[in-house]
Amino acid sequence: MSSHIYDVAIIGGGINGCGIARDAAGRGLKTILFEKGDLAQGTSSASTKLIHGGLRYLEHYEFRLVREALIEREVLLGIAPHVIWPLRFVLPHHQGLRPAWLLRLGLFLYDHLGGRKILPGTKTLDLKRAPAGEPLRQDYALGFEYSDCWVEDSRLVVLNAKDAAEHGADIHVRTAVTSAKRDHDRWTIETRTEQGNTQSYQARQLINAAGPWVADTLNGTLRMNSAAKVRQVKGSHIVVPKLYDHDRCYIFQNEDGRIIFAIPYEHDFTLIGTTDIDYHDDPSHVRISDDEIAYLCAAASEYFKTPITRESIVWTYSGVRPLYDDGASKAQEATRDYVLVLDAPHGQAPLLSVFGGKITTYRRLAEAALDKLNIDAKRKGWTGQAALPGGDFPVDGFSATVERLRTRAPFLPASTAARYVRAYGQRADRIVANAKTLDDLGRRFGADLHEAEVDYLIHEEWARSAEDILWRRSKLGLRFDASETAKLRDHVAQRLAQTA
Repeated sequence: MSSHIYDVAIIGGGINGCGIARDAAGRGLKTILFEKGDLAQGTSSASTKLIHGGLRYLEHYEFRLVREALIEREVLLGIAPHVIWPLRFVLPHHQGLRPAWLLRLGLFLYDHLGGRKILPGTKTLDLKRAPAGEPLRQDYALGFEYSDCWVEDSRLVVLNAKDAAEHGADIHVRTAVTSAKRDHDRWTIETRTEQGNTQSYQARQLINAAGPWVADTLNGTLRMNSAAKVRQVKGSHIVVPKLYDHDRCYIFQNEDGRIIFAIPYEHDFTLIGTTDIDYHDDPSHVRISDDEIAYLCAAASEYFKTPITRESIVWTYSGVRPLYDDGASKAQEATRDYVLVLDAPHGQAPLLSVFGGKITTYRRLAEAALDKLNIDAKRKGWTGQAALPGGDFPVDGFSATVERLRTRAPFLPASTAARYVRAYGQRADRIVANAKTLDDLGRRFGADLHEAEVDYLIHEEWARSAEDILWRRSKLGLRFDASETAKLRDHVAQRLAQTA
């Protein structure tokens, strides 16, 4: 058994778990986090990649959630301008669906509800003249353009874990919690690694942030017999070769009341999603269905001149949102707000379970979780002031940061320098280190992925497999073939063996 007694132990290495770990460690609490797989391996790497208020939530009168999310949108942009950046969204008016006056009203509220300071406001578009109208069918003449932000979701998770570790937290990936038992004022937590190694830990407070597995953790791992209910909602996306050359995104209304997005993705692609379908199977096995593919293709083809077909799809991904079951009749109407459930019998060690939430409001969720545990609030709010690792440059300073990197490493292709800064911000310097030529970065595995970056991800960001690197620390998997992936897999195994 570990000789340490932790103040806070966290189950789950998604955005909520890592956000809580960062906040707790920064308040001086001895913090430990366990993730049974890789960081962001579940829901937190399967989002639509947006930091947004949730325009459609206004229809369900979720004003508090939308306001909080709109405020957070600019807070997060300020602390992570490398992995979060502004986007402009085009909303074409569809005759027969929501009337233009209602869209104008919704966008007016969206502009003013959250005290917008950085992002530009809404404007009306003549889609017959504006470049954003060119890819659309001729039916669409009127549109509205508004602001939200993009986020590299899985990298946001890793950066929160990284900052937590730099504030003293212990982060354990590929470490499953097999049981946890309450013993008066502390929890005894049993774990097992992928290699089968077991270990015991003690903590004064336990947080269940297991995402889609939050109820399984309660009733299985912790044996709590909880009545709390999770509504699992599947969201799926498709990726196709890019459909247009401008940098605008689209939000499309559908006849069933849902909306989907079409967003420029990884320079050469367009991301289309998401669906909202109740899901009743193991979240580990979530996959897009044929019906979802057909739905997304048909919904996008309703707007674009060029029809979207399943033959054009280059990649798909799906995730399960662990929403709190509020009894909503339709999956898309279930609340996206977070719910925190505290189990703290008098004098006993507390257990806090996290249900639902949006990636946009993860930081506020973390603050609320620590408040609910009555943890010292003297440093409350610090996470909205301090930059995440690598994000210590101005919101409009991305290009200047790329230029500084290229001045230091003039051998880097412009596209590689930009990718490095998007992923690592100011810390891209650590990958380049003392290299004088591209060859000094070591072996190239595929695309622009070199040995120096791979080794950085293994040693600094808990990467343990080729998939961690290609699909969560980056999206270079879109550009790797099977033989390149195999070579990367061999290299990662060798490096891990050397450090074992």
